[in-house]
Amino acid sequence: MSSTNGTAITEFILLGLTDRPELQPLLFVLFLTVYLVTLLGNLGMIVLIRLDSRLHTPMYFFLTNLAFVDLCYTTNATPQMLTNFLSEKKTISFAGCFTQCFIFIALLLTEYYMLAAMAYDRYVAICNPLHYSVRMSRRVCICLVTFPYIYGFSDGLLQAILTFRLNFCRSNVINHFYCADPPLIKLSCSDTYIKEHAMFISAGFNLSNSLTIILVSYAFIIGAILRIKSAEGRHKAFSTCGSHMMAVTLFYGTLFCMYVRPPTDKSVEESKIIAVFYTFVSPLLNPLIYSLRNKDVKQALKNILRRSITTTM
Repeated sequence: MSSTNGTAITEFILLGLTDRPELQPLLFVLFLTVYLVTLLGNLGMIVLIRLDSRLHTPMYFFLTNLAFVDLCYTTNATPQMLTNFLSEKKTISFAGCFTQCFIFIALLLTEYYMLAAMAYDRYVAICNPLHYSVRMSRRVCICLVTFPYIYGFSDGLLQAILTFRLNFCRSNVINHFYCADPPLIKLSCSDTYIKEHAMFISAGFNLSNSLTIILVSYAFIIGAILRIKSAEGRHKAFSTCGSHMMAVTLFYGTLFCMYVRPPTDKSVEESKIIAVFYTFVSPLLNPLIYSLRNKDVKQALKNILRRSITTTM
C-alpha cells in the first residue's frame, strides 16, 4: 500500500458519480430519499413477515433474508456517498475502504446464492408439492440460507485481501462512489495478474453457477406449469414465481458486464452507472415487487394496518 514517494497510503479519495458541484445537493436529496425508502421497504418487509404467522413459510423465510441482504448492501455504500456529496474532502480511510470493498463483494455473492435458493424453493413447491414440507424442512431452509452467507463472506474476504495486498503508488484517487475492485486495480503499480484472474474466475464461476441453478429450476417449473390443464391453475402457478423472476431479471441484468472484463477507463465509468442500479435500484424495487405482486403480503399488510387502527381507537 505504498505510494510513489515511499509514504504509506492511509486514505483514498472517492470521486463519486460526478465532479460538478452544482449537482451535489440535488444528488444528495435524491439518494437520501432512495435510501430512506429502501430502508423503510426492506425493514417493513422483514417486520411484516415476522408479525404475520401465515407468512412463516420457507418462501418468506428466504424473502426475509433477501431483504436483510439488500438492506446491508445499500447501507454499505450510501452513508459514505451521502457524506461525500456535502464534503469538500471526499476521503475514506484505508481500513474503511478495505471494509467497504470486502462487505460489498461478500453481499453480492450472498445475494447470488440467496436468489438461487429461492428458485430451488419455487421448483420444489411447484414440481413436488406433495413432498414440499419434507424437502423444504426448517433444517434444509436454514442450510440453504446459511451457505450463501458463509461462502459469500469467505470469497469476499479472499478477494478483498488480494486487492489490498497490491501496492497503490500511482494515486489514491478512486474513480467511483465506493471502494470497488476495478478502479482500485487501476491504481496499483504492482503485478495485478493474480488479482485480476482471481476476480474474473470468482465472478464468472459464481455468476454462472447461481444463474444455472436458477435457469434449470425455472426450466423444470415452466415444464410443470405447461402440463397443468386448467388456465387458472397455470396462472396461479406462474403468479407464485413472477415476483422472483422479476427480481432475478433486475439483479442479474445489471451484472453481466461488471466484473467479467478488464478494468479500463471506459469500463470503470460504465461500472459506476451499472453500480447505481444494483446498489440502489434493485434493493429499492425488491420490496415493491414482492409486495405489489403478492396477495399474501398485501393481505398481511392490510391485517396489520387494520389491527393497528383498531388498537388506537
